[in-house]
Amino acid sequence: MPIITNLDVQLAKNKMTLTELSERVNITMANLSILKSGKARAIRFSTLELICKELNCTPGDILEFVPDK
Repeated sequence: MPIITNLDVQLAKNKMTLTELSERVNITMANLSILKSGKARAIRFSTLELICKELNCTPGDILEFVPDK
């Protein structure tokens, strides 16, 4: 898939664990893990907004488009 997630990068920049983010935004660890691994098929804008607020970033910092070669 040409869209990759950089959630792990943003977590590291904020010195935050996935568990801590899960508690702060009230999203299950399972759903965040799916997003972090790049296996998510969709994400709600409201969820993306909560994550961005907590990590002090933009959606473009979390989601990246990498075109096929």
